[in-house]
Amino acid sequence: MKPKFTDGLLTTVVVDDATGDVLMVAWMNEESYQLTLSSHETWFWSLSRQELWHKGATSGNTQTVVSMTLDCDGDTLLVRVNPAGPACHTGARSCFFNQVEA
Repeated sequence: MKPKFTDGLLTTVVVDDATGDVLMVAWMNEESYQLTLSSHETWFWSLSRQELWHKGATSGNTQTVVSMTLDCDGDTLLVRVNPAGPACHTGARSCFFNQVEA
């Protein structure tokens, strides 16, 4: 199955392969998707900077791809990785640490 890019983007959920923890959610365009496939490291499209982003290029916190799976509609990608450090730009292991109060 080929991915379906909505408005040129593919929602991407990144999970730690060892723990199953969700590390981050980001977007890929066709180019970052192909770079991820060929390099076996995660590449994304930065919405804020409007440019390609190789995860860990400046921080060293790269993510080595273990597997990539599309959902049933082909419009969301699950990427299982071996992280070389924190996923979040804040230094947190995961981007999901802000508890929501009901």
